[in-house]
Amino acid sequence: MRTAPANPIRSKAYELGGTMLFLAAAVILAALAFQYIGGYQPCPLCYQQRYAYYAGVPALFAALVMLSADQPKPAATVFFFVSLAFLANSGLGVYQAGAEYGFWPGPAACSGAQEISTSADGLIGAIESTSVVRCDKPEWWFLGLSFPGWNALLSFLIFAGSLKAAFASVDRR
Repeated sequence: MRTAPANPIRSKAYELGGTMLFLAAAVILAALAFQYIGGYQPCPLCYQQRYAYYAGVPALFAALVMLSADQPKPAATVFFFVSLAFLANSGLGVYQAGAEYGFWPGPAACSGAQEISTSADGLIGAIESTSVVRCDKPEWWFLGLSFPGWNALLSFLIFAGSLKAAFASVDRR
């Protein structure tokens, strides 16, 4: 006698993927709210750290659709690549947080270490045309972590949850 397949929406992979989708969407929405409502302007590294969310949210949604269509292997592949993106994003957050704490220098393009002309005209021109948001100076702190510190932590959680969802997708016990 053939048994009916398990409901994919009740699977561990679906629960994990849905949780990671919710978390990723909440993080990027919070970042946008801090920028547009709170007035915190992101630095170039902050913008780079958003890329994983911009790609990860629709990819996680697609993986959930694949699971609900009983396509666990493609869903596992998507979960796996999402996990890699968030692992890299976590590393980027650690890099920027370390620059903010003074453990290492931040990138020259946004840490104030740029070469400036020594002539008065060049100096005035550089000052008037430059509006750099520093990558090595935190804009905000909460519980001892700045924006990139929180991003590193939350990206690592999304990495771990997405990786676990990838394995749970193909292990359907």
